[in-house]
Amino acid sequence: MPAGHFHRQGDTCLIAVIKFLRAEFRLSFQITILKVLAGHPEGRTSLADLRQAVAILMSSGADWTDRMKRLAARAPDLDVFGSRFVLRDDAGWQISDAGRAFLVSLEAPMIPTESEQAPAVVVTLTPAPPVRKIGVNNRRPRRGRLGDRKRRSA
Repeated sequence: MPAGHFHRQGDTCLIAVIKFLRAEFRLSFQITILKVLAGHPEGRTSLADLRQAVAILMSSGADWTDRMKRLAARAPDLDVFGSRFVLRDDAGWQISDAGRAFLVSLEAPMIPTESEQAPAVVVTLTPAPPVRKIGVNNRRPRRGRLGDRKRRSA
């Protein structure tokens, strides 16, 4: 069999699981596989180590899951095996050069086209409330009951 097409029992089971998963989760799972392989020396690891790393990442919480979902949304038709991004042989699984290039392009920031750009922000300025001066007495003097009478001197 040519390199990259060697199947072991564990490979077949993992591939069956990937095919069974919901589409959204399947894409995130495949991207996680690419990320794990890209992080290993020479982009290669054994199936057992790959399973362990993927299980840890996929159950690590919302941060990882949300990040993978965002990346998966950018590659809705991803098939890491059909595209030969992941190669399998008797030594384990390995990310191909095409897989690395795909991962780099997937993680590159998106530059929105003119039609995708956000609408212009409209800023409405409202007048500020009047400023009240502190320490300045703006009140008129109060008139008391005796305010109009002059005081008599003794």
